[in-house]
Amino acid sequence: MLSMGKSRTAILNLAVLAVLALFAFRSHAQAALLLEQPYGFFGLVNPTGHNALYFERICAETPLKLRRCQPGELGAVVSRYQGINGYDWVAIPLIPYLYSVEDPSDVPAHVDRETVARLRSHYHEVHLQSLGADVPAGGLTNGGWTQMLGVSYERRIYAFRFDTTPEQDDALIARLNAGPNRSHFQLFFSNCADFSRIILNTYYPRTFRRSVFPDAEVTTPKQIAWKLARYAHKHPEARLEVFEIPQIPGYRHPSHSNKSIAESLATSYLIPIAVLNPYIAGGFFADYLARGRYHPLVPKHPEILGPDNLAALTAPTGVAQNPESAGVQPPSVASGGSAEMPAPERVNPGLGEIKDNHE
Repeated sequence: MLSMGKSRTAILNLAVLAVLALFAFRSHAQAALLLEQPYGFFGLVNPTGHNALYFERICAETPLKLRRCQPGELGAVVSRYQGINGYDWVAIPLIPYLYSVEDPSDVPAHVDRETVARLRSHYHEVHLQSLGADVPAGGLTNGGWTQMLGVSYERRIYAFRFDTTPEQDDALIARLNAGPNRSHFQLFFSNCADFSRIILNTYYPRTFRRSVFPDAEVTTPKQIAWKLARYAHKHPEARLEVFEIPQIPGYRHPSHSNKSIAESLATSYLIPIAVLNPYIAGGFFADYLARGRYHPLVPKHPEILGPDNLAALTAPTGVAQNPESAGVQPPSVASGGSAEMPAPERVNPGLGEIKDNHE
């Protein structure tokens, strides 16, 4: 009898542990930092690219109001833009953000300029009128609503996926909904990467700060991706995985790799700077050699996500395995290892005030 009682107690304990483990597993969702490559003429002039943040648990009730997602919804992409009627950030559902359509089966395999314009115009007419009738489409020098629709027609994207908790996401929803949402865009010190930096600091406090070297206190998309990868290397509980969302062919030439400020100056503008001042040019080149060649170490063969398998972004870590993406590390560490190393669960601090803290 005593043995039977112990067996029942052991079975009960195992059942309780299984329920608790399942609850803890399901309490986490995924978010992703999107590192978007530069493209076109402006991408040659300013080869830093763009940052946006994707959240599985956060959806767009309107482009300017966030809410918790309902079952079956894929979440939203939130980012800072310029030229959107004075608004600082806009939220767009994941599929339209990437492809300008609502049904993944409607994404064309190859596009031309007319197709891209038609898809964007239709979605804008149906869903984005709340931004205002005077919001321009945007162009070479001015931002507009086209910059947040059909992004995959313009460039390749790398998604750096990490875990979030309900408390963190709810706090972000409350903070952004309560804020004034008035534009703070400024190319050098309040850009899209600064927005991502501030939001990510609410998930991982004091992790994302501006760097004097090699980016001259300018936040760049590549810098944010590298710092997230470095944080995840030190904190495996973030469960970082990296995916590639390829550019849909036909509309533009393939996009280019993201560059830091020092890398941009050293590889694109060093000769004209040297003509004006060889000492400044030498300083930029030395900075580039010493600190400016950092990379977020995107895996050589990351898992490819297209319209038919974007749900992998929301799959529980360990289900959508991405062996090549494991072990993203800072430049001073040899590449290798796994981002899926077992570690005690750590709940990250919730969202406090969104402040622009930097060094």
